[in-house]
Amino acid sequence: MATTNSGSYHHGDLYRAVLTAALDVIATDGPGALSLRDLARRAGVSHAAPAHHFKDRTGLLTAIAAEGYELLADALAEGADLRERGVCYVRFGIEHPAHFQVMFRPDLLRGDDAALLAARTRAGAELRAGIAEVPASGRGEDARLAGIAAWSLAHGFTTLLLSENLRDPVGERDPEDVFRTLAELLFSGGRG
Repeated sequence: MATTNSGSYHHGDLYRAVLTAALDVIATDGPGALSLRDLARRAGVSHAAPAHHFKDRTGLLTAIAAEGYELLADALAEGADLRERGVCYVRFGIEHPAHFQVMFRPDLLRGDDAALLAARTRAGAELRAGIAEVPASGRGEDARLAGIAAWSLAHGFTTLLLSENLRDPVGERDPEDVFRTLAELLFSGGRG
């Protein structure tokens, strides 16, 4: 174990340690509760150490969002069709609620960050790939609007689920199965 001159423990992977601590704080108390000083204390390093990797709180939140978009892109790529990509989106939100809270908050992020832009582009491409697989008769003339509809359904459902607004309607049922049913109802025009 190496120590800094101040006697505190020096991490081999400070970047990951701070990200992990930040994700824990966000999952419990939301992004507003983040403090680099507190995260340094949790990681057992000097209060200035996290700034070496992230510069500031915005840099840390941007790194979390970029990682989240990469994880989301990986998750979406596992979906065999548009509906299953929606299920993958819901599953991502359930498994990564802290990332999900940060990713869609441009007010918290550096919008021009190269890693964030690349990760967002990749996740968007995975969503659009699901739309491209739907025959034109099933998505209408405007594929972009079909993509917005699909994203809105998956994102809205996930947001409502994570904020516990669907506790009664979903109950003990598997949220992924509930989403499949919703997608079928909406995208088949209620025919089923």
